Amino acid sequence: MKQALVILGFAMVFQLKAQLFTPESFIQQVKQFHPVAKQAAIQVEKAKADLQSARGGFDPSFNFDASNKTFDGKNYYYYNNPELKIPIGLGGIDFKTGLESNGGKYLNPEVSTGQTSYLGVEMPLGKGLLMDKRRATLQQAKIFQSQSLQEQSKMLNDLLFNAYNSYWQWAGAYQLYNLYHQYYQISTDRLRLVRIAFNNGDRSVMDTVEAQTQVLNYEAQLTDAGQKINTASLELSNYLWLENDSAYQLPTQFFPDTVQFVMSVNEQSLEGLISRSANENPSLKSYAFKLEALDVERKLKFQSMLPMVNLKANLLNSGYNVVKGIESNFLQNNYKWGIDVKLPLFLREGRGDYNKSKLKIQETNLEFNAKKWETENKIRNYYSEANLLQVQIKSVQSALNGYQSLFKAENLKFYNGESSLFLVNNRESKLIETVEKLVNLRVKYFKATYAAEWAAGLLK
Repeated sequence: MKQALVILGFAMVFQLKAQLFTPESFIQQVKQFHPVAKQAAIQVEKAKADLQSARGGFDPSFNFDASNKTFDGKNYYYYNNPELKIPIGLGGIDFKTGLESNGGKYLNPEVSTGQTSYLGVEMPLGKGLLMDKRRATLQQAKIFQSQSLQEQSKMLNDLLFNAYNSYWQWAGAYQLYNLYHQYYQISTDRLRLVRIAFNNGDRSVMDTVEAQTQVLNYEAQLTDAGQKINTASLELSNYLWLENDSAYQLPTQFFPDTVQFVMSVNEQSLEGLISRSANENPSLKSYAFKLEALDVERKLKFQSMLPMVNLKANLLNSGYNVVKGIESNFLQNNYKWGIDVKLPLFLREGRGDYNKSKLKIQETNLEFNAKKWETENKIRNYYSEANLLQVQIKSVQSALNGYQSLFKAENLKFYNGESSLFLVNNRESKLIETVEKLVNLRVKYFKATYAAEWAAGLLK
């Protein structure tokens, strides 16, 4: 077991000033500086901007209407009417107040002459009383802001899953490269000793050919491993960014955490993963917000089936002080009010829109149930795969211990003249093949473990 860890944790002795690059520091860097992580944060800021825009529907507004006509020396009319309108966001009510200064020879008889003022209210009594477009837009903007946080978590979950996969793929390639580099050196030293023994008449020429063939075999495998670690390093470099939004290549002196590579990940129970997914998975939580937004739309569409009854009422006064001299007799003689009523007879448009909104909710609920079940099965699949890989790793590790003992014994017999180089090479090749299989199983194990957490939406 100890020899296996030495083989798996072998460091590149030819690297100067080697620097450990742990998965924790790598992931922290990805979360801070990777463009996708920053894009995820931008989605939240955009939702905040949409909310601010929706609140603009309740901003007070100042309107000014002025016109003047003079022709052939006659002052036909002049109008100067500033107005302040204040929505209060309750029951669709708008308060308004304004001043009027009107006059002229041909003034509209409906318009008061001189300086007047008014204080009034506009409110719906039917359609728009409980919900209108402004309030629906604001409520949905608040919901979408919360949903944007889930979208951010989802983007990070996907990003970190791919980043973890790249890291452990690089770690595996690093282990294999060091493995072949180690045995290339061993086979080279063995060839040198065999040649010395051949020159002394202690070994046959076939032993030198056998040793030379093993060196060439390891050289080819080392070259292939070098290409794989180069590819893995470039893949990992896709996730390496600096604070100033500039990317950089993985430094050659960096090496992965070989200690964690031979350890098992602290796993949660399957039931725990599924339970946490139901409560924390951003993809599933997004459906809750989507349904909430659709319910706001349903309430708005229901208003389309109600009659439109809008009340307008103004308190009037002469001069620019609207509340001056207010008393009961004054209130009975200085006002203006009106009511608008509109009722579609068949309500087909309103009923159609309302039914469509209910069908959208039903459709989304079905989609949510399917997504939840699919997510649970993904978790079960990856969790089962990780457990099976653990069993395989233990079996291969046991086999590796056996092959190490056989190789050690065969090598000792060879140097005592009791065995052939062919048998030594055969034992050695089987040993390396098993180590390579163990490394690949560990890479698969890490990928399956993180895949289970990714499917549960828990990578943050």
